[in-house]
Amino acid sequence: MNEPLLDIQNLRVDFHTDGGVVHAVRNVSITLAPGEIRGLVGESGSGKSVTSLSVLGLLGTPRARVEGGAIVFRGENLLDKTEKEMRGIRGSHIGLVSQNALSALDPSFTIGAQLIEVIRLHQKVGKETARKKALESLELVALPDPARRMKAYPHELSGGQRQRVVIAIALACRPELLLADEPTTALDATVQKQILDLLLEINRELGTAILIVTHDFGVVSHVCSQVTVMRHGEVMEAGTTAAVLEEPKHPYTQGLMSAVPKLHLDDATRAVPRSNRRLYEFKQLVSAQGETR
Repeated sequence: MNEPLLDIQNLRVDFHTDGGVVHAVRNVSITLAPGEIRGLVGESGSGKSVTSLSVLGLLGTPRARVEGGAIVFRGENLLDKTEKEMRGIRGSHIGLVSQNALSALDPSFTIGAQLIEVIRLHQKVGKETARKKALESLELVALPDPARRMKAYPHELSGGQRQRVVIAIALACRPELLLADEPTTALDATVQKQILDLLLEINRELGTAILIVTHDFGVVSHVCSQVTVMRHGEVMEAGTTAAVLEEPKHPYTQGLMSAVPKLHLDDATRAVPRSNRRLYEFKQLVSAQGETR
């Protein structure tokens, strides 16, 4: 059996605040095989983004500390790496797609300049070679008229186009793993589907493994073969997407699934206000959680 590309083992992350210690991630274990797409699902505050950003060592504040566990990537524990060594891994071997493309891009530089900078930072190539690679990356993400977009600034592009650029930057050095943190949240439904289809195409063409952080089961069902459900920093359930979505075992997952809009309801169910119905079902399911844990 092949080794997993990414193996997060009993990860623990605490935030040391003025009000005390917050246990953001509690003994979380997740594996990702080469070429696999896994969804990491949970409500806000579940610890899913903290888990994914821990892989890159980008928790963003000295108050956040990894207190235990291991993050094994290609057989090496990233928690043992120095900051200099991690800079060589970020971008080159693990790419990051953030949810807010406008804040991820520098408004002062053109799209081409930002792509070229990333490529030259991680690869020993000249400016002209980097320019060609940058153009190839924009072509890979199917950005319209990529040569012209190289000269554009972020504000000149639409939301969907900016997200394609962020993905192009993340893929510029052809990393083996892509971390996508809510990559479609700020986009309308049509553009969301285009971005998800793009991620699927990248996975098929390049064999890039993808960990998608999301709160949306629609995203999971569309692109993920495996899914992990988190709540309050812990893993509630994990398995194949089909198994978890069709027959969720944990009451919390069942509660999340009950909140997914249903297109076909009988007249009696439709008569109950949707917010009241979901709240009642959710409380009933989650109240059983103490009996099953």
